[in-house]
Amino acid sequence: MAANDGEEEATVSLVDVLEEDEELENEASAVLGGSDSEKCSYPEGYVKRQALYACNTCTPKGGEPAGICLACSYKCHEGHDLFELYTKRNFRCDCGNDKFGEMECKLFADKEKVNSGNKYSHNFFGLYCTCDRPYPDPEDEVPDEMIQCIVCEDWFHGRHLGCVVPDCVELQEMICESCMNKTPFLWSYAAHIAVPPMTKVSPCKGEEDVEVENDEEEKKIKNENPRSPVDEKVQVNGTSACKRKHQEEAEGSSEEGSCAGCRLREMKASGRSRTLQGAVFWLSAWRTKLCTCSNCKVLYTDAGVSFLMDEMDTVLAYENKGKSTMQAEQAGGAEGRDPLMSALNNLNRVQQLEIIHEYNDMKTELKDYLQRFAAEGKVVTPEDIRHFFEQQQSRKRRRANAGQYYCS
Repeated sequence: MAANDGEEEATVSLVDVLEEDEELENEASAVLGGSDSEKCSYPEGYVKRQALYACNTCTPKGGEPAGICLACSYKCHEGHDLFELYTKRNFRCDCGNDKFGEMECKLFADKEKVNSGNKYSHNFFGLYCTCDRPYPDPEDEVPDEMIQCIVCEDWFHGRHLGCVVPDCVELQEMICESCMNKTPFLWSYAAHIAVPPMTKVSPCKGEEDVEVENDEEEKKIKNENPRSPVDEKVQVNGTSACKRKHQEEAEGSSEEGSCAGCRLREMKASGRSRTLQGAVFWLSAWRTKLCTCSNCKVLYTDAGVSFLMDEMDTVLAYENKGKSTMQAEQAGGAEGRDPLMSALNNLNRVQQLEIIHEYNDMKTELKDYLQRFAAEGKVVTPEDIRHFFEQQQSRKRRRANAGQYYCS
């Protein structure tokens, strides 16, 4: 904190900036590391998962939606107004096809007119959530995180999910209410292997809100207030939505998963249920608990969610692949792309170790030095930074004069 005209202002230390920058760099590397920044992904067909962009300059709202790969965002759309779509599955790069008029892809010209297997949403026009708003939204004064549905891959404000967002959401996957309703058999799984729901239930006539933390408490509330689920409202973070009766739909296909040993059939037979509204958050490794009998495989395929059986479909798996690629390049496979790495690899082993040790020492000392300013609420000035590097030079000269040597 720093005083200014009698008022306190929040200041951010350079340590915070460095740490945040490092975190953002790691996140970006994880997302982009799984995609090729040099070659258009079109020849690979409908890529299992890749980083995608939409060009508001070439395909603005009112036209046809289109998506471009990472390499095309660099080479073909430099300087354009791009929407970052994070990652999407089973998509083929549209750059230069009929949706772009006379424009041709600079990286791969021989493309089909339309990629009929691609799926699009309002995300390709920079809009998200059930509120159909941009992100970041200059008119939204409510700080709220955005969470991606793993089925439709749209992004939702936490307050618009129709449920209380659980802690440690980054370790879980989420399926929005709309996608749950389109695949009603997932409600049976949700009763057993999803994060327990926490909602506030308030009847329409204005009775007091009651927080529901688990199925048993919800049943007790319903017994005390035998009102039809259709007549109830759900109050979540200040927003409300009428509950709909999904039970008949969820149990609609009585023969699905009817083969012996079907997990889904066993879950339905157990009689355990949960609130059939709001988004659903799933515990880690939940996909391994899905039934993979022949009938259920057909069920997933017909519903268009066969990817749920693939543990490598997850964004986490994709990001881990990106991190592995990044680490491999740092280990010596990126000399051609990174001038610093190239220069380092031209030095002998002793020189490499010395530079690496010097860099790590400087990074640690700089963070420790700046942390003192943060702890004391002082603002870092250019003079402070100059003083730090003068100290570094002085220490380096003292080490040199002391005659330090390294064995080869």
